[in-house]
Amino acid sequence: MGKFIYEGGVRNEFEDRLLAHLQVVVGNKLRRGEPFYFVWKDDISTGGGRTSVWLHPRANLVFKFNGGRPPALNRAWLEALMSTANSPTGLYVVPEPAEEAAPPESYA
Repeated sequence: MGKFIYEGGVRNEFEDRLLAHLQVVVGNKLRRGEPFYFVWKDDISTGGGRTSVWLHPRANLVFKFNGGRPPALNRAWLEALMSTANSPTGLYVVPEPAEEAAPPESYA
């Protein structure tokens, strides 16, 4: 389990694979200067509910991974997460879709 830390105070744990995908999406949005909300459901062990943070280019963010190697990224999942980040409700976690197979190469 990795950690997402916002402004040194708000923290949440995410699986490393999910956290790697979130890091790419957040990085892309902020690199373009596009602020947005990031919303997640809190674990019942911490009281439940949900947390929403406003991410902006000057925000202090930490993505702390438990594992030493970066996981492979699923382009379909990145696109699904980016779609939520571009919506009025902001970025939220969606289930990982199956990765699309690359089309076979044609030889002419």
